[in-house]
Amino acid sequence: MTEAQQPDTEIARLIDEEITRWRAVYDAPEANAIDLLLRTHPRDAVAFRTVDADWNAVDLTFGDLDELSQRSARVLADLGVTEGSRVGVMMARSADYIGILLGIWRLGAVHIPLFTALAAQAIGMRVNAGRATLVVADASQRHKLDPSEDLPADGRSWSILRVDPIDDDTTAAAHPEWADDAVFGPLVEAAEPLTESASIGGDGVLALLYTSGTTGAPKGVPLPMKALVSFRSYMVNGLDLQPDDVFWNAADPGWAYGLYFGVLGPLVVGHTNLLPHDKFTAEQAWNVLSRFGVTNFCGAPTMFRAMRNDPQSDLPVRLRRASSAGEPLTPEVLEWSRDVLGAEPHDHYGQTEHGMLIGVPWREGISLPAQAGSMGVTLPGWHCEILDQDADRPAKAGEVGRLAFAPSESPVWWFPGYDDAPQKTAERYTDDGRWYLTGDLAWQSDDGQLHFVSRDDDLILAAGYRISPLDVESVLAMHPAVREVAVVGKPDELRGEVVAAYIVLAQSFTGDETLIHELQQEVKTRYAAHAYPRVIEFVDELPRTASAKVQRYVLKERA
Repeated sequence: MTEAQQPDTEIARLIDEEITRWRAVYDAPEANAIDLLLRTHPRDAVAFRTVDADWNAVDLTFGDLDELSQRSARVLADLGVTEGSRVGVMMARSADYIGILLGIWRLGAVHIPLFTALAAQAIGMRVNAGRATLVVADASQRHKLDPSEDLPADGRSWSILRVDPIDDDTTAAAHPEWADDAVFGPLVEAAEPLTESASIGGDGVLALLYTSGTTGAPKGVPLPMKALVSFRSYMVNGLDLQPDDVFWNAADPGWAYGLYFGVLGPLVVGHTNLLPHDKFTAEQAWNVLSRFGVTNFCGAPTMFRAMRNDPQSDLPVRLRRASSAGEPLTPEVLEWSRDVLGAEPHDHYGQTEHGMLIGVPWREGISLPAQAGSMGVTLPGWHCEILDQDADRPAKAGEVGRLAFAPSESPVWWFPGYDDAPQKTAERYTDDGRWYLTGDLAWQSDDGQLHFVSRDDDLILAAGYRISPLDVESVLAMHPAVREVAVVGKPDELRGEVVAAYIVLAQSFTGDETLIHELQQEVKTRYAAHAYPRVIEFVDELPRTASAKVQRYVLKERA
């Protein structure tokens, strides 16, 4: 806890007791995913509610999932999957998707998430680096697995399980080789249930995720069973999920936030999550939130912005809780959400390697009001510090430093190190091993709240000044001409670096010298004269990862 939080003694004691109790369960040598995710809840309770394109819903109870996981596990076992095997999964959200995951975990195997927007090269990197023995794919994704320059057939060590049959004669004729695929649908219907389930213990691995690649090549992050302690704590303390809430985490489970808190988190606490089959759109969001009466919603900042840019006044929404993760939201989006959706999104900060670490918690007793520009405070179970940029000692209040966490002092810590990359893991720690360095810069205000500045290598050093890209972006984003903006440092012979802004214009605006001057003046007058963008370039779109995070390193290379 930080000074800003200061919970009363009773809530602090209760939280500590909860975490201690959860550790005894999820970090036990006999920990079993099927027992913990399914069989600790009533069989007739609804685990997931799938939603189709016409807003029709189908409920999946914990009992349904137990039975489906038994048949799915049999199909996977017959294809050679055993305890410790690694299985890539490239599927849209559906009952079969959840069944496949639970079948993998029933066998004690490892799930490798493959986001459906990934291209062949990114898919190949993950399944090959992850040493997958099987890749499960929807029929609509199957073509990405065909041999190509980005995904050569030579050296391929994995087989394919196609989820659904091909019902298009043209597709079948164009890909006769697909006829050799194992097909999940017919196989699972005929499968003899496999009732046994593996007990892999707290250190046993459930999934192998790859970082999003915002700063370079993705790294493999093993997800152990004991991470469920941290996930449960976030669902309770960060999101304040209550029994009568209608919950929707809209993040795609092909990435950490969606898998951790849209699949595993709800299963851990036994709470229903909505699973729309189609990819996120503003139209989908308005309909799901309104038609199903969602009261507790969380997703990426781009989702809130998309809804704000495409209002639907005939679909009223009244949220009790709203949460956002991925990047800070601007003040106007916070205000809009409060007025239109009923709740200001609380910003939450995390990483693939850890889940959620910092945030503005919602739980009564530790809750804080949303504050533009604030990351919030260290969430329960974590111990963080802002370290001086030049030495491994705490920075002074208000000084920008390296955001670090102490594993030995964080009872919900779970990161075991990058997969097959001990050197990359070692680079994350200080010389004495006490602190894990997130790679991000931040500062702490006098009231204890933390404020994100940038990635360590994103900070702009211009003529001796340290400039945060986020601060400049926040000012530019408030101008009506700016739909999206990203700021990076551009090498400069005189100043070392200058501020360069890449801007996607809103409709009806033209990028000319007049607008450039106007935007530069905005930064000078509303932030700082030394931090204005000397270079402004108007672009059609910003380079983003498949999870919609801006790839600043691409812009740096361009600059």
